[in-house]
Amino acid sequence: MTEVTIRINGESRTASVPPETTLLTLLRESFNLTGAKLGCDAGDCGACTVIVDGQAVNACLMLAAQADGREVLTIEGLATRDRLHPLQQAFEDNGALQCGFCGPGVILSAKALLDENPDPTRHEIRDAIAGNLCRCTGYAKMIDAIQQAARVLRAGAGGHAAPGGRPGEAR
Repeated sequence: MTEVTIRINGESRTASVPPETTLLTLLRESFNLTGAKLGCDAGDCGACTVIVDGQAVNACLMLAAQADGREVLTIEGLATRDRLHPLQQAFEDNGALQCGFCGPGVILSAKALLDENPDPTRHEIRDAIAGNLCRCTGYAKMIDAIQQAARVLRAGAGGHAAPGGRPGEAR
């Protein structure tokens, strides 16, 4: 068994797991954080995307021991009790998800992008979410939602914007 201590969503958590345990398995089975999904188990679909030390990673490909001592953000750590994160709100406003299976991974990939580049082009957004597969929607509404969230985050309000608009702007 390997003891792993990770700061997950701002809270230090420790578990003893077999050395072959993936970060995804640790999150889901040891900590009951089930937002990251097991899709392909090969790093191709992005359903398991989480943010580790600021970088979007496929949790199915990372061993839990590799995350020891690191900062991990899952979809469960994005919103507060009272308010969705602007990315989550924008996805809701734009009807950017249908079944929701890919949603956490797409949103976290988008967050990693916006943390690094607060004003991405549509092409940069497409590149950032290219590793996240969705079988339900086209990606146009997702890209619109990410652009909306970027505007809200740049405004610094973290507030609610009308789809395609700026915070407080009617459409």
